[in-house]
Amino acid sequence: MNFRVSVSLGLLCFGLMAAVLPHRDNTIGQLSPKQSLRLLENPDNSVSADELASAIVNEDSAIQIIDLRTSSEFLRCNIPGSVNIPLADLANKDYSAYLSQKDKKIIFYSNGDIFSAEAWTIANRMGVANCYVLKGGLNDWFKTIMLSEFKGETITPAENELFEVRYKARNFFTQMNSIPDSLKGKFLLTKKTEAKKLVGGCE
Repeated sequence: MNFRVSVSLGLLCFGLMAAVLPHRDNTIGQLSPKQSLRLLENPDNSVSADELASAIVNEDSAIQIIDLRTSSEFLRCNIPGSVNIPLADLANKDYSAYLSQKDKKIIFYSNGDIFSAEAWTIANRMGVANCYVLKGGLNDWFKTIMLSEFKGETITPAENELFEVRYKARNFFTQMNSIPDSLKGKFLLTKKTEAKKLVGGCE
């Protein structure tokens, strides 16, 4: 399924979700579906698996990665450094600290593009301007990063650098996802508590 079709389906799903999501303020809904589609198709609004891998390997503190899948999917495997906010909970005030970080690039991902497109649209309607989608989601992450291999007799410096980044990101992904589920759950709870402190204290 190409990206345009995925996004169109995502926007249709968003329309259905909008009927049941709470209306949080009067700034939501400033973008029409057609405007959202045009913005999502803009490459400036997405990051590739290689770009994200490079940011992770270089410990870029200017990104916030958000996993939109269910908590059980997140515990099975996730991109290192990501926090789990299921798509249905994106408008929940408990998670507002993650979306209000104006100094960070917020990157949404799921298995493919549809949920990320919905999240991007919802976030934009909530007034969040610094959000992006991981193009191809985890499917492309696995294809590009986890299954990457060099074929050939010679390698250019640029190819070598790219492969090294992919190799480091792959190892980091494997190591992080070998942690027991119980510890991953504690890590997520700690991250959530820290985020609440940023916006005025914890409960």
